[in-house]
Amino acid sequence: QVQLEESGGDSVQAGGSLRLSCAQSGYTDAPWSMAWFRRAPGTGREGVAFIDADGSTVYADSVKGRFTISKVGVKNKNILYLQMNSLKPEDTGMYYCAADPHGVVAPFSTDEYNYWGQGTQVTVSS
Repeated sequence: QVQLEESGGDSVQAGGSLRLSCAQSGYTDAPWSMAWFRRAPGTGREGVAFIDADGSTVYADSVKGRFTISKVGVKNKNILYLQMNSLKPEDTGMYYCAADPHGVVAPFSTDEYNYWGQGTQVTVSS
């Protein structure tokens, strides 16, 4: 059974940086699509960054130039990263890792992903 576990969330001041990680267990040999979503208080989940099996990436306009998504394969499991620089208070939220063993049509649609982590909290203060 595939499981995703995020880590790296913290409280930082505006302008700071964080790196989030998502470890995927129960890996199967498949063309995994993976993404980071976030949810600010009182809002729904919004897509932040996406990476497909070939390494192609897509970013939300709000994070372009500040966030970088990447992944590595280690011992038959994927580890997904999100490097976040120049953080702003509006980046505050719970960050979730999502994955699906198929290609996706709409990278920032939550319906595309069968597997989700529990989330890691990022708080950016001004």
